[in-house]
Amino acid sequence: MQSDKHISKSFDQDLDEAIRLFLYMGDSAANQVAKAIHALIDKDETLAQEVIEMDFDINRMEVELDEHILLLVAKRQPAAGDLRLVMSISKGVVDLERIGDEAVKIAKMANRIAAQGKSSYGYAEVQHLSNQVRLMLNNALEAFSQSNAEQAFEVMRNDSVVNNEYQSAIRALMTYIMEDSRQVSKVINIMWILRSLERIGDHAQNVAELVINYISGQDVRHSDYAMVEKAVQEANDRLAARQVSTMSVDDYEALESNDD
Repeated sequence: MQSDKHISKSFDQDLDEAIRLFLYMGDSAANQVAKAIHALIDKDETLAQEVIEMDFDINRMEVELDEHILLLVAKRQPAAGDLRLVMSISKGVVDLERIGDEAVKIAKMANRIAAQGKSSYGYAEVQHLSNQVRLMLNNALEAFSQSNAEQAFEVMRNDSVVNNEYQSAIRALMTYIMEDSRQVSKVINIMWILRSLERIGDHAQNVAELVINYISGQDVRHSDYAMVEKAVQEANDRLAARQVSTMSVDDYEALESNDD
């Protein structure tokens, strides 16, 4: 992920380990969400319980990563872009842990719905929204891994799509209730699951904002899309200029080698 290496190899190793732990925690949280949805759709109480127990591992990763970052800052005293990256990881850990919490909520609701008997009300809405949200999360983690500000910006833009689809799903469920009042309890539980999915999307957006922050140096939280797009473009321009500069040096060294 980090293309710029430092004089201290141990610093690079510490930083790479923080990145690795963060991405591993992110993948684990994403897997937890996927399993929670499968537990709901398949009425698999065993899988739902597995999701609940996975939360212990997510919490353990949070503690481990927090300790690693604390030691990294204390020993290495990172500055500038390195410090932004470290702080982005530190803040992003909170979002990943809360994604795990939302997955647990979904799993518990899945067990409650399974105990209420057969019903397919709201499953299509849940499946559709979960696909959108999980894509957001996976793209946010990939943007972090690849230091891709443009991909992170796309995640941010998708959050408004998720919010609109969430509202649309809630309206559809209200229609189900009006058509059959006997399904009120089951439908309300589905609404809570949709709410958890919408929050997971918010946390994915937060991770995307952190990606843009450490790449561009600008805090884009609570910013309109025009400002975010400008920050992304400026970051891309700086990266392109640096690549051209690096290529020029490489070309020069190649020419010098040929002359010899």
